[in-house]
Amino acid sequence: MITYQSIQVTPASPHIGAEIAGIDLTKPLEPHQVREIHDALMEHLVIFFRDQHIDNAAQKALGEHFGKLHQSVGGSVTHSRALPEDPVVRKFHFDEHSTAVSGETWHTDQSCAAIPPMGSILYLHTVPPNGGGDTMFASMYAAYDALTPRMKSYLQGLTATHDGSRVFERTADNIPPVSVHPLIAKHPETGRKLIYFTGAVVTKINELTELESNHVIDFLTEHCQHPNFQVRFRWQPHSIAFWDNRCAHHRAIWDYYPHVRSGFRVQIQGTAPPIPA
Repeated sequence: MITYQSIQVTPASPHIGAEIAGIDLTKPLEPHQVREIHDALMEHLVIFFRDQHIDNAAQKALGEHFGKLHQSVGGSVTHSRALPEDPVVRKFHFDEHSTAVSGETWHTDQSCAAIPPMGSILYLHTVPPNGGGDTMFASMYAAYDALTPRMKSYLQGLTATHDGSRVFERTADNIPPVSVHPLIAKHPETGRKLIYFTGAVVTKINELTELESNHVIDFLTEHCQHPNFQVRFRWQPHSIAFWDNRCAHHRAIWDYYPHVRSGFRVQIQGTAPPIPA
C-alpha cells in the first residue's frame, strides 16, 4: 500500500480503479503531485478525477507529464475524430444522430500498433442525464493471476496477431496496422505479469493450429471479461478517467441514446512493444 501526501486516493474495487481528490488539474502540477499521480496509476491501473473543468491545453499538459502525446491510428468521423487544428486531441461526441459509438467491446487501445499507447486520458464535459454512458475497466493482472498454474505455463511464450482492420474503418486518418505481441507480457514499470489480449482484434495465436487458436481466443475473450476483475465508472460532468493501457481493458456502455455524451481524449505514446513475461 502506497502512502500519498498531496492527493487523496480512494480505491474503487479490490483489483482496479481509484478516485483521486485534493488536486486541481486546471493548474500547473508540482513534481511531487505528478509523482503521486503516477504512483496511483501504477497501483490502481485506472484513476478517476471529479469536477475538473479542464480545457484541451490542460488535458494535454496532464498527459505530457507522462510522455509524448500519441496520435491515434484508425478512427471514424461517425465515432470519434481528431481535431483538425490539434490532431493529438480526439473529440468523442455521441447524440441522437449517432449510429454507433467507439469502444463498445472489451479492448486495450490500439494493440494493433507495433508500439501501443502507454495510456489514455478521457475527459467528459457532458454526460447523459439520469446515468448512462458508464465505462467499465478490467485488470489484466487479475486476469493473469486467476489462471491455473498449468494454464499460465501453457500460454507462456505464445504470441498473438492483432489486426486493427477488424475494428477500425479504413479512413483518411491512416490505415490500421497488424502487429504481433506476446500473449503473456510483463509490465515495464511494475514487473507484474498480465494477459495482453484484445479479443476484438486478435486473429490468431501464432504457435497453434487454427482450431487450437480459435478455442484459446474464445477462452481468453470470456476469461478476461470476468466480473471479478472489473470496476464500473459512472461519469459525472467534468470527470476524467486516466488508464494504463498496458494492463487495463475497458469498454464503453452505449445505453444512453438519444442523449449526449461528449468530451475529449488524449493518449500517451508507448516507449516499447509489450515485453514478453
